[in-house]
Amino acid sequence: MSNRRTRRAARILLLDEHDRLLLIRFAPKDRRPFWCGVGGECDPGEDFALAAVRELYEETGLVVEHCGPEVARRADDYLTLEGEPITSDERFFRVRTTSFTPDTSGHTAIERELIKEFRWFTRAELANWHEPLFPVNLLELLDLEAPA
Repeated sequence: MSNRRTRRAARILLLDEHDRLLLIRFAPKDRRPFWCGVGGECDPGEDFALAAVRELYEETGLVVEHCGPEVARRADDYLTLEGEPITSDERFFRVRTTSFTPDTSGHTAIERELIKEFRWFTRAELANWHEPLFPVNLLELLDLEAPA
């Protein structure tokens, strides 16, 4: 029997007008730096789509009325940045915008400590990046269409 909590999270595939993906570089003290997209845990009672809108604003300052289509779902076991072992239940939403510099004023204390950089990545850069990208199938997720 697992003592892992299920952690519901919304993830955003945020693409600009040049088809570049915005990723965030995290540099925790206990593991190698890595990159992942905007997103985070759903608040209690919050659905995935609303969490995506909220996380997008909190992490980047971008205001949208609703996120794009849900294009993928993913589950995995891993350690959160706080060191908690969880089973994730993640939903991925595609959002298109124009390129901008993220506003970090809405970051939590742990985000201010761990987030070191934002970067807009081309697909070629993603395919050959020298640091870990999460999820590992990020390029495949970019090619998915929303279910009909």
